[in-house]
Amino acid sequence: MAFYDEMAAMALDMITSYGQVVTLRDVEKGGYDPATGETPPDTTVERTAQGILLEFTGKELQANSLIKTGDKKLKIAASGLATPPTLLSKVIIQGKTWSIVPPLKEINPAGTPLLYELQVRA
Repeated sequence: MAFYDEMAAMALDMITSYGQVVTLRDVEKGGYDPATGETPPDTTVERTAQGILLEFTGKELQANSLIKTGDKKLKIAASGLATPPTLLSKVIIQGKTWSIVPPLKEINPAGTPLLYELQVRA
């Protein structure tokens, strides 16, 4: 496992050097309280990560009909990220909010997450 821990740290270093800070935003629904009959308001949870925003290549566009014009590929370092992104997460990059389009790929050899590869759409 030490090898993959080193690879996760290296991925974080490389993405930090050549990428940018991105914000992952999740909305957590308030849980219903049967004693009071009320549901508290939703809460927004934000966390920062290191990511690289890339264009899809021509081959990727030809091979995948789910990629639309304007979609981007986002690679996020898993190291240092307390909770991974989900399909319901929003990604904020340089003030622009992006939605995650399935599938959300986790590069995870031997149970150690190295990075997440997302298709994002504005």
